Amino acid sequence: MEDLFVIGGGLAGCEAAWQAAKRGLTVRLYEMRPIRPTPAHKTGNLAEIVCSNSLGSTLPNRSTGTLMHELQRLDSLLLKCAQESRVPAGHALAVDREKFSQKVQAALTACGRIQIVREEITAIPENLSILASGPLTSPALAQSISQLSGSENLYFYDAVAPIVTAESIDMTVAYWGSRFGRGEKEEGDYINCPFNSRHEYEHFVQELIAAERIPLRGFEAEITSGVQAGKGKYFEACLPIEIMAARGKDTLSYGPLRPLGLRDPRNGGRPYAVVQLRQDDLAGTYFNLVGFQTNLTHSEQARVFRLIPGLQHAVFVRYGQMHRNTYIYAPDVLKPTLQCRQIPQLFIAGQISGVEGYLSNIASGLLAGINAARYFQAKDLIQLPNTTLLGALCEYISTPNPHHFQPMSASFRLIPPFENKIRNKTDRYKAYARRSSSDLNHYLNGFNEAI
Repeated sequence: MEDLFVIGGGLAGCEAAWQAAKRGLTVRLYEMRPIRPTPAHKTGNLAEIVCSNSLGSTLPNRSTGTLMHELQRLDSLLLKCAQESRVPAGHALAVDREKFSQKVQAALTACGRIQIVREEITAIPENLSILASGPLTSPALAQSISQLSGSENLYFYDAVAPIVTAESIDMTVAYWGSRFGRGEKEEGDYINCPFNSRHEYEHFVQELIAAERIPLRGFEAEITSGVQAGKGKYFEACLPIEIMAARGKDTLSYGPLRPLGLRDPRNGGRPYAVVQLRQDDLAGTYFNLVGFQTNLTHSEQARVFRLIPGLQHAVFVRYGQMHRNTYIYAPDVLKPTLQCRQIPQLFIAGQISGVEGYLSNIASGLLAGINAARYFQAKDLIQLPNTTLLGALCEYISTPNPHHFQPMSASFRLIPPFENKIRNKTDRYKAYARRSSSDLNHYLNGFNEAI
C-alpha cells in the first residue's frame, strides 16, 4: 500500500509527487488521461502545458522572477525541467511544451518511489492524498469535491491561443524583435506582425468583435447571454481576445497589441499596433499568438487572424478554444499549509485550489508535497511567511474574503507593504524580492532538519 495518493498528473500533481517521494514516501500518481480526455488537453502526457508556453518573466523585480527564486531555493523539479526545455523569449521563461513534458515524465518514471497509474478517480480517497486534479476535473470527482465544502464549485472560463507554422508567416511583412531590444537573440526573440495604420487596426478589431463564437454547451448555458455581451465569468488575466476587443476599440492597442518598444529594424518605424508571436518549440517550427486566447469558431479564427499583417497565409496547427475551469472556494476549505480543514489527511494544490498560473500551480504542488510528507512523518507542517510570494498566495486563498473570491496568481500585491512606503514601483518590487529571499532563508534555517 502506497503512503500517498496524488490525484492529477498536471504541473501541481507532478511536483507534489516528486517532493513527497524525495522525502521517502511511496507515491501512487493517478492521471486519467488518455483513458478519459479533457476538452483542452491534446495528449496523455504528464505535465502537459495547454495555454501559453511561457512561465513568466525571470527578472527579479517581477513577481514570477521572485517566485522562480523561491522555487529554486525549495528545489523544484519542474522549474529545472522548464529551464532545460527553454526556448528564446527575452526575459520570459518559455518552454518547448513537448520537451518539458518529456523531462518531467522521465524523472517521475525513473523514480523508484512513484507509481504512475492511468485511471480516473471518481471520489476523494480516505487515505493520505493530494488532490491536484486541475481545472478540468471530471464531473464525478467534481461532485465529490463539491460535497467537501457543502456548496457548489465556483468556476471561470479560460481560453487558449492558436499556434501557426513558422514557414507560413510572411517575413517580408513581419520582423524579428524584442521590446527595447531586450531579447536573447541579436535579431530579437519574437516575430512581430505590425498594423502600420489606425485604419488597418480598427478594421481588424471590427471583424474580431463581429466574428462568430463557439456556442456554449450544457452547463455553460446559464451565462450564455452574459458571454455574448462580454460579461461572462472570465478570469481577467486570460480573457479571450474578442472579449477584450469588445471593451473598446483601443483596448487591444493599449493591451496585448501595444507597440511600445517595438520598432521595425528595416526602417525604424513604430507601428500603430503589433501582434507578437512567440516560439513554441525548440526547433522553431511553431509560434503561438501572444495574448490571443479565443472562443471564435475555427473557420472565423482562420478568417479574422489572417487579417493580421504577415499572417495572410498562416497555417494553423492548433486553433484557440475556451473551456470551463473548476475550482473550490478555498477560504472555506484550506489552511495556509494547503491542508484541508475538514479532512486533515487531504491536501489540495494546483488550479482547483484557487491558484492561477503555471508557476503558482508548481509552487502549490511543491508545498502540498512537502507538507503531506511531513504530515505522514508526524512533523510540523510548513506555513511560509506572507512576505514570500508563495506564503502570501497561500494566505490569500485560505483567508475568508468579504468580497468576490476568484483564482489568483502570485503577485506582489498580495505581500504586506513596507512600513516606510517605497513610492518608486521598480525599487519597491526589488525590495520585496530581497525581503522574500531573506525571509525564506531565515524561515527554512529555523528548522533543525532539512526541509
